[in-house]
Amino acid sequence: MPTAQHILDADAVNRKLDRMAWEITERHWGELDLVVVGMAQSGYKLAEHLVERVRSRSSMSVVLVELSVNKRNPHAGPTVCSRPVEELNNRCVVLVDDVLNSGATLIYGVHHLLQAPLKRLTTVVLVDRNHKSFPIKADIKGLSLSTSLKDHVDVHFHGTGAITVSLRD
Repeated sequence: MPTAQHILDADAVNRKLDRMAWEITERHWGELDLVVVGMAQSGYKLAEHLVERVRSRSSMSVVLVELSVNKRNPHAGPTVCSRPVEELNNRCVVLVDDVLNSGATLIYGVHHLLQAPLKRLTTVVLVDRNHKSFPIKADIKGLSLSTSLKDHVDVHFHGTGAITVSLRD
């Protein structure tokens, strides 16, 4: 029977998201606008929380975009973005996902975004597991977590708006 262990409660996640939002704001200080791209599902939900916080801390115009890749087989289907990639030309882009495990999701997301000549690209994850198979890193991370390959990190989005993180084997 798999066991679950809480890693971050809702208060801890809120503190991490606040700090991450400040880092995003500071890295893009002086910019007029920012595009935050959330990887479909959990990455997008996390991006929504970060966008809300960035908007409250700066006068930047912040646009939220959703990007979907086939995580199991990225070559099997098209990468789908809620905005045309041309809209990213010469803009600062922040790519957000919930957990960085092998790096596949982020690397394929970056690959899609680099079809446009970006001004700057920043990668953000809530949890970095340090098991990368691809040469990508998170510029901003909430938590670095050393786990075994058999472990699974779950980010839970509760109906109350709270977010928690647990680890199960």
